[in-house]
Amino acid sequence: MTDLEPEVPTPAVPTPEKASLAEDFIDIFFSPSAVFARRANSGFFAVMCILTLLLGGLFLANRGVMQGIMDAEFARGMAAAAKANPAMTEAQMETAKKVGGFFTSFGAFIGIPIVILCVGLGAWLTGKILGAKLSYTAAAMIATYAYIPRVIESLAVNVQGWLIDTDALTGRYQLSLGVGRFMSPDMSPGLLGLLGRVDVFTLWVTVLLAIGIGVVGKLPKEKAIVAGICMWVFGALPSLWTLVRG
Repeated sequence: MTDLEPEVPTPAVPTPEKASLAEDFIDIFFSPSAVFARRANSGFFAVMCILTLLLGGLFLANRGVMQGIMDAEFARGMAAAAKANPAMTEAQMETAKKVGGFFTSFGAFIGIPIVILCVGLGAWLTGKILGAKLSYTAAAMIATYAYIPRVIESLAVNVQGWLIDTDALTGRYQLSLGVGRFMSPDMSPGLLGLLGRVDVFTLWVTVLLAIGIGVVGKLPKEKAIVAGICMWVFGALPSLWTLVRG
């Protein structure tokens, strides 16, 4: 380049905007792509802890609404277990009741991090299959933020407890906003689990997972959609296994 030739400026590489965690919890509902872009290289532990405390607190707050339903679910599960294993003793049933009571009270604080980490594993494997540039830490971050709509779901359960009589309900899907609400709790558990995933909040979480994998993993839109489908199926594996076994 001679002195007479104009110097062409190098285009600046855009950097993700900065925001607080509080803004993330709001923006995930309105601009999820921006949240995933700016948190692509961030951790997930702090957000997971906050989310666990929120959902665990709401779980405890919803005990009055859910207690009868959980008792019915537990009784149904114990009846199925006794049928499958006639040799089950009273002591074993009492132990199962104590364990069930613990998880009814505090299970959310243990189960939510486990679920998020497992969903993160599924997102990481899905991304690898589709050729995404995705680490497990990034996948777990995606799973954590994608799980935030579950807070709204828990609030919806609480509101329903105020508006309708839940004493006559015997299945957890009867408080869902999806197909499972209209299904009998006594139907095949595997099939009910699959139909229960056709639900507003489950689909919402799935869409966020697809967006996150697409944004962070730098996938085209078509592959991001495939990632979402894969993640829905990944979440349905326990129900599919129960359906096949039954």
